[in-house]
Amino acid sequence: MSRIGKQPISLPKGVSIETKGTTVLVKGPKGQLSQSLHPDMLIEQEDGVLSVKRPTDNSEHRALHGLTRALLNNMVVGVSEGFTKTLMIEGVGYRAEMNGKNLVLNLGYSHPITYEPPQDISFEVEDRGKRVIIKGIDKQALGQIAAVIRKQRPPEPYKGKGIRYSDETIRRKAGKAGKV
Repeated sequence: MSRIGKQPISLPKGVSIETKGTTVLVKGPKGQLSQSLHPDMLIEQEDGVLSVKRPTDNSEHRALHGLTRALLNNMVVGVSEGFTKTLMIEGVGYRAEMNGKNLVLNLGYSHPITYEPPQDISFEVEDRGKRVIIKGIDKQALGQIAAVIRKQRPPEPYKGKGIRYSDETIRRKAGKAGKV
């Protein structure tokens, strides 16, 4: 059995789940999410607990078993608690600021970069423009937005300047050998 796939998902209070064919709709206090899942996977709900079953033990179904359970769990956690990602901005003159709902980044280019948040995603700027917090209910969209923002100025290994995740460590390199 899949270690991830066989774990049950407990539904918190206020979270409801509907299945229509292959589409699953999860509603909660923070919003609603829908996902189309593989038709072979069986989703059972009883006494506020979701479980995912697979029809056979072949490799495709074993792979889909854990994936389906992880997608369902991310949807349940998203609509009940939400997700956050924190980006740190390091470098002289590098900063972020809010312009209404939009995030404006000054990263040493000749122009500022503006990001408009998609639906159900919000930005916060703290620490005098050095920390950007991205909040949302969809874990996949949240990670994609964070990756796109980080890609504008990835951290470089010599001085550590750039945008990095808060839990990311940058392996620093020594400079030129002749420099002391």
